[in-house]
Amino acid sequence: MDRIKYAVFTDKSIRLLGKNQYTSNVESGSTRTEIKHWVELFFGVKVIAMNSHRLPGKSRRMGPIMGHTMHYRRMIITLQPGYSIPPLRKKLNKKT
Repeated sequence: MDRIKYAVFTDKSIRLLGKNQYTSNVESGSTRTEIKHWVELFFGVKVIAMNSHRLPGKSRRMGPIMGHTMHYRRMIITLQPGYSIPPLRKKLNKKT
């Protein structure tokens, strides 16, 4: 449960909600099977596909020292037709 950080709401992720695909950022060490198992168990849905990509950390300067933020992984989870994740669907309906 602590592997999924938060849901992502960008223009693309809102478009993907119409295709029953949900986007979220997860810890970079998480595997697809862990995330799939957790989503199916916690939300009670059936996952048919998962796509992921790693996003690089951003460069940050603190005075003369150059550092960077941690990299993270973004997962796009496709659910079977007829299933949805209710809290995300409610937020989408309230905005439109």
